[in-house]
Amino acid sequence: MPYTPILATLGYVLSPDRTRVLLVHRNARAHDAHLGKYNGLGGKLEADEDIVAGMRREIREEAQIDCPELQLRGTISWPGFGKHGEDWFGFVFLITRYEGTPPTRNAEGDLEWVPIERIMELPLWDGDRHFLPLVFDADPRPFHGVMPYRDGRMQSWTVSRI
Repeated sequence: MPYTPILATLGYVLSPDRTRVLLVHRNARAHDAHLGKYNGLGGKLEADEDIVAGMRREIREEAQIDCPELQLRGTISWPGFGKHGEDWFGFVFLITRYEGTPPTRNAEGDLEWVPIERIMELPLWDGDRHFLPLVFDADPRPFHGVMPYRDGRMQSWTVSRI
């Protein structure tokens, strides 16, 4: 059976001094599968978009800022991650420069500037704890991971860099 995941982007916007990251605290919708968790910004790729255009659109929609500089930090395959067991494949970006001023809230929850060294103290998806250090490390090589989920729980994590 072919692997036909939902394609998505996930972006982490750095503050100008590169010590903080803009995260959404998913606290706005009671039936949100991500309720209570902190996450980067992003979403599903549209049929007529490349991954960079999709990431820029999602950041504009969710934080009302433009992203003239971003880096692809890696990719993650999430088999079974969706609410109904759908497979997802994400392109993970670090936004190194932005223009505009993000609001303090969007439709998904509060937007918060979090010190990078404090991210692991937040309520996150268990899987995020495995790949987030790779997003912010000094290794210039993109990472490529596979993180299967079953019934909302991470099953394993494998990663490579080339």
